[in-house]
Amino acid sequence: MVSRVARTRPRLVEQAAPEMKVVALQALAPTPAEKPAPASETLAEQIRRLQAEAKSLARSHVDALRLALIEVERLAEEIGAGGDVYPTGVRELARRFASETDTKVQALMAIVART
Repeated sequence: MVSRVARTRPRLVEQAAPEMKVVALQALAPTPAEKPAPASETLAEQIRRLQAEAKSLARSHVDALRLALIEVERLAEEIGAGGDVYPTGVRELARRFASETDTKVQALMAIVART
């Protein structure tokens, strides 16, 4: 005899749409930036290559941060100069963001230039 609970419990079966499966497979495919290690590459060479790739990706990530901070600075300047349309507290905070962000971007770029 089947209990009432067993009959009313939903079945946990994954039923992804076909287009979802294609996206998942594309996400698993190696990107053009990823290069398989040559068969003759030693472990030390592989480590140096991977470290160089990691440093390159880190530089790209820092550059994305720099661009985002510049965009924050631009938006903050617009809001800070927006007049009475924006609440006073928001305008003041935006003005501080604008002045501090420029300093932060300069510091970020100075650190990156040293490395």
